[in-house]
Amino acid sequence: MNSLNKTFLPTQDYKNCNWYVIDCSGQTLGRLATVIAGLLKGKNKAQYHPSVDTGDYVVLINAEAIVVNETAKHYIVRNPGRPGRSLKIRNVVDCLPRFTIERAVKRMLSNTEGKRLMRRLKIYNGDTHVHQAQNPITIDVTNLYSSIKNTK
Repeated sequence: MNSLNKTFLPTQDYKNCNWYVIDCSGQTLGRLATVIAGLLKGKNKAQYHPSVDTGDYVVLINAEAIVVNETAKHYIVRNPGRPGRSLKIRNVVDCLPRFTIERAVKRMLSNTEGKRLMRRLKIYNGDTHVHQAQNPITIDVTNLYSSIKNTK
C-alpha cells in the first residue's frame, strides 16, 4: 500500500484540546466572534473534520472593553410568547458585554453544535481568569487582520 494516499481522520474520542486567551480590549464584536467560532470548532487544526469534535477552549478577558458600533441601531427583542405580555426591547449597547459576545458567537455556530461548543467559551470582565493551570496560549487578534487591512 502507498502511505501517501492515507488521510488522517480523527476518531470520536480524539482529545487534543488547547486553551487560548484573547484580550477583547479595542476589538470589534464581529471580527472577534468569527475568530472565536473558528477556534471553538477546531478549524485552525490540520486534522479538522466536520463530523468530529476537534475544537478548543477559548478564554476572553477584558470583555467590557469590546467595541460595538454605537451609531447603528441594534436591538434585542424578547417575546415571552404568552398572551397579554408585551415585547421587551433593549439596545445592544446597553446590554451586558458577556451576553452580547455569547449571542454573536452562538449565532455563528450551527444549532446542533452551538449549545455544546458554547460550554468551552469562558468570558471574564477583568484581566484575571482562573484557567492558568491549563497553560493557555495568548492570541493577538489585531495581528490576524492587519494584513487584510493593508492590502485594501
